[in-house]
Amino acid sequence: MGLSPSPLRFRALPIRQKRPLRLFHKGGNQQITILVKMATMASSLFNGERAVVLLFVSRLLFSTPLSLFSEGFSLSLLALAALSLEIHADNSNPLTRFKTRPGVSSGILLGAVTMPTVMVSRLIQLSRAYSLHEIELEELEYLKLQYWATSACCFSVLIFLRLVMKCSPNHTHSFCLRSLWDAKISLICIVLYAALSCLSLATISHCGLHTALKLLWVLCHGLAAVKLIQHVLNTFPSCASIGEALLVTAGLVLYFGDMLACTIAKIHGYFISSELVSAQYGIKRSEISTIIQGLLLGLLLFPVIFKFVLQIWERFTSLAYFEASTHNEIGKSLIFYPSLAFVLIVVVPSWMQFVHDFPAHPLLWVFIFVFSEPLKRLSLCMYWMGVIYASVLRFYKISKNSKIERILLRKYYHLMAVSMFLPALIYQPKFLDLAFGAALSVFLALEIIRVWRIWPLGHLVHQFMNAFTDHRDSDLLIVSHFSLLLGCALPIWMSSGFNDRPLAPFAGILSLGIGDTMASMVGHKYGVLRWSKTGKKTIEGTAAGITSVLAACSVLLPLIASTGYIFTQHWSSLLFAVIVSGLLEAYTAQLDNAFIPLIFYSLLCL
Repeated sequence: MGLSPSPLRFRALPIRQKRPLRLFHKGGNQQITILVKMATMASSLFNGERAVVLLFVSRLLFSTPLSLFSEGFSLSLLALAALSLEIHADNSNPLTRFKTRPGVSSGILLGAVTMPTVMVSRLIQLSRAYSLHEIELEELEYLKLQYWATSACCFSVLIFLRLVMKCSPNHTHSFCLRSLWDAKISLICIVLYAALSCLSLATISHCGLHTALKLLWVLCHGLAAVKLIQHVLNTFPSCASIGEALLVTAGLVLYFGDMLACTIAKIHGYFISSELVSAQYGIKRSEISTIIQGLLLGLLLFPVIFKFVLQIWERFTSLAYFEASTHNEIGKSLIFYPSLAFVLIVVVPSWMQFVHDFPAHPLLWVFIFVFSEPLKRLSLCMYWMGVIYASVLRFYKISKNSKIERILLRKYYHLMAVSMFLPALIYQPKFLDLAFGAALSVFLALEIIRVWRIWPLGHLVHQFMNAFTDHRDSDLLIVSHFSLLLGCALPIWMSSGFNDRPLAPFAGILSLGIGDTMASMVGHKYGVLRWSKTGKKTIEGTAAGITSVLAACSVLLPLIASTGYIFTQHWSSLLFAVIVSGLLEAYTAQLDNAFIPLIFYSLLCL
């Protein structure tokens, strides 16, 4: 019988199931958490404001010549230290010791680099002047000393804030490696900055003693800045961010230091006449700059004097009489007005006469100056008075009876500033310098009256000013009108002397009066695309602001050329300056009226 093939039998092999793919073996969740934290940290390192500020500083460093290597390198160290401190402060928020303006970031980076970059840009401009034999070497050396004093103010405040953060009860020790890295960066920056300052000051000194004296002078500026910023933040809580307070502190210390230097040089000149005095303090100042400096610093020091006089009055007056509210207000006003008149008529002009040797009393010199061209200057004064009366009366009624947003209503004052200051800057620049000083003095006097509630004007001034305040102002201190006036005035004052960039004096008027105004109006009405999810600034508004400034420059340049000025600025650098200032206005939450004109001015000087 034949054999039939038996069917093949296959044994089913067990199918080995694949294990799920795991990215991490042990502690995977922990590693994912670390990666998420690292990504979040990286995204928080560079927000829009920091990126724009670093771009601005990079542009300035790129334009710095080799002769200013020490100043440029120290500026980069300052920016690095400020960036590290701001990131740490904004992420962990250990600066709760100070009550800063709510709803804004610390602004440490922007506040720390603004004044030093202004000084470096001015140094670059004066370096070109010295190479063309337009200025003396002493002027350039004195400006270098001012730069180191300004940067010392900012560096000292950064060190102080770092110490405050270390001692803060909210300071956490979770990221030990990062804290150690920040400490190393700060220490390296401080050591290198000290070495650079010694090297730079030694090159502009005649001997080792002069170098030591200049280092002591710079150190005194830093200590004064630390003391002043504490006073500002504690006396005016919730009125400013750290960066805004740092900007004000550096400016005031530098301004007071310059006044003290003038006084010391004059006293020194009575006893010894040497080249050292002229080399350190021999900068020629005009009569107008001396008058402005005396008025502003006298008014800034007046509250201290008034408080001292008031304490003496309390001691010699019966307590029951003084504590009565009506008698207290009247008595305080009887002390205030004579004291203010004595300071402005006797004390301040005496200092002006001492440091400058006016041919007549400084107030009499002002009248002689105004009436030297009576037709032009008196006509300009009448035009200003007419614009101010019509605008203030109109806008005050609108603010009381209309639902228009305050921030939008205030932009009309920016346009008013353009209509007032632009013609005067072209045809009467010296008279405009004096007018800015007079207007700022009036604003300071009125703010002192409002804060101290001096009878009978204190309540009226407070009620009137409240009609134009916004979220950046407080009942304790109203700063918006100061910032607008100073934003327009500072580029003009800093452009006195040599200036080969004709648009630099117009930095405040262009950026605030035209760019900021158009950006707010267009963004409010037509803006759709926002720069950030939390902010209100729109891309349409920023584009309108940049375009309007460029259009204004194209109209302004022929007018400047008609006065005999030769345009020496490239359109590429002008375009970069306008774009950077426009982007800073879009991203920053700081007081833009104070920062943007100075940033724009610094870029226009390059």
